[in-house]
Amino acid sequence: MKLSVLDQSPISKGQTAEEALQNSLQLAKETDQLGYHRYWVAEHHSTNGLACTSPEILIGQIAAQTNQIKVGSGGVLLPQYSPLKVAENFNMLSAFHPDRIDLGVGRSPGGPQKVRQALTDGHNKNLSAFSRQVKELQSFIHHSFPIDHEYRGIKAGPKVQSKPDIWVLGVSERGAKHAAVNGVGFTYGHFINPNNGKEAIHLYKKRFKPSFSLSEPKANVCILSFVLKHKKKLKN
Repeated sequence: MKLSVLDQSPISKGQTAEEALQNSLQLAKETDQLGYHRYWVAEHHSTNGLACTSPEILIGQIAAQTNQIKVGSGGVLLPQYSPLKVAENFNMLSAFHPDRIDLGVGRSPGGPQKVRQALTDGHNKNLSAFSRQVKELQSFIHHSFPIDHEYRGIKAGPKVQSKPDIWVLGVSERGAKHAAVNGVGFTYGHFINPNNGKEAIHLYKKRFKPSFSLSEPKANVCILSFVLKHKKKLKN
């Protein structure tokens, strides 16, 4: 079994956001030394208690201060952004850290309607376009648009030899379908919805279609865990 970490960069009581982000860096370095497989960071906006609003920036910091562990997003809120820009951000990360970058994306709206509108600069983007966005994201990463596609010829730079691995994060069978039909990895958020992970992963494997990203299905599960620090009492 390969163990990995999804870090939400929590701000503990009495801490600052700066301290929380440094905690994330330190935890990443320790898990790298312990031989963990992946280290993913989350994206949250206008949320009390969580420090990371830009996984791309934190990924770059972590990858630069670790040696072997794969580093990625768990995940970028794709409905709020352009697939082209997301592809370019992660191509940049892959250029600096070949074979170590994961591109995890989620369908979450990112918060209440007001927050979402601020993220999209007032544009009302439909969540139902998520699967199409995943397909375009993959096409930008692998330069694989069909010859008749309107985006054919657009290059998501920089052109890199090592492509980021694409994952769809989901908490239902709907998320599994998005990952399967696009031929990308699937992560089930058990810590959010512990009830139907087995069914979702079974559906993902059953409906998986090979793609430029993967020839066979690849899945993992994210469960809730806590890191506790115990202080030893000194005897007089």
